[in-house]
Amino acid sequence: MAFYDTIRLEKGMYATPGKTFSQVLEEQDPSQNYEGTSLGSLDAYQRQLKRFDIRVGGAGSDVVEKFFQTGDSAALFPEYVSRAVRQGMEAADALPSIVATTTRIDGMDYRTITSTPTEDEKSLKPAAEGASLPRTVVRTQDNLVHLHKRGRLLVSSYEALRFQRLDLFTVTLRQIGAYISRAQLKDAVDVLINGDGNGNPAESVSAAGEAISYADLVKLWGALSPYELNTMLASTGTMQKLLTLTEMKDAQAGLNFQGTGKMITPIGASLLHTPCLADGVVVGLDRTCALEMVQAGDVSIDYDKLIDRQLERAAISCIAGFAKVFPGACKKLAAE
Repeated sequence: MAFYDTIRLEKGMYATPGKTFSQVLEEQDPSQNYEGTSLGSLDAYQRQLKRFDIRVGGAGSDVVEKFFQTGDSAALFPEYVSRAVRQGMEAADALPSIVATTTRIDGMDYRTITSTPTEDEKSLKPAAEGASLPRTVVRTQDNLVHLHKRGRLLVSSYEALRFQRLDLFTVTLRQIGAYISRAQLKDAVDVLINGDGNGNPAESVSAAGEAISYADLVKLWGALSPYELNTMLASTGTMQKLLTLTEMKDAQAGLNFQGTGKMITPIGASLLHTPCLADGVVVGLDRTCALEMVQAGDVSIDYDKLIDRQLERAAISCIAGFAKVFPGACKKLAAE
């Protein structure tokens, strides 16, 4: 009998401060002990699925009832739900394209740091011998980062789902994850435009006319200097208009869009479809230093309800907030 077959699983493993169920399980059954074996490609949680012969994906996936055949296997169900939700979040996640860094905290209070250099401080002037060097002042923000809880309440009876295939149930859970990801993107865009409560909204750059032109994009590029304009956010309607600009009809640009679906701009910035933005607005930023994401824990699941009550009503949520790092690294281009 392998060691992973003897591990006692119980819901208290979900209550370990600062650790997920998988991390607690990994400490008890390290994956490094299986290197070079047939189980070497599995993590500790996947080995437990193998232990109870539970298939969560593919045409031969088991039914939901399979998780509840024993008390130990039932303890695996909340982690299955959490992983499926995270898969949905990752598939629909545009945040890595705009977030410079992610900070994970255990509490609900977090005060970030910022630096707002003046034009004189941005230019590294020669320093004479014995003279002091120019300073970059880093300070804590006056206000805490606003954290938002985003999630869904999963409501169903065990009888309604017990014979449903896990592969199908995973699709529903992934959609919950996609919803959370889109809600967090909306929060991030709001901070980029309106600031994080510390008097740092994005500076506006006015377009020359009612529609954004290529000249306006060049104007946005210049306004962001000395930061690099490498990411642009636009709504569905604005995106459609940008894609019809003469400069976007370049043969190479068209080939890339038609062949891969990746939208580019003539000035080399990544153009991200952001439905939550208002039409006639383009947000330009330097993704390497504009935004910080703050996460309070991982995906939260009502594990006790999922284990003891076999679904019924269980909340799935994620707590996160956003803060500006360098306020000048983001500008808003708006049509009149």
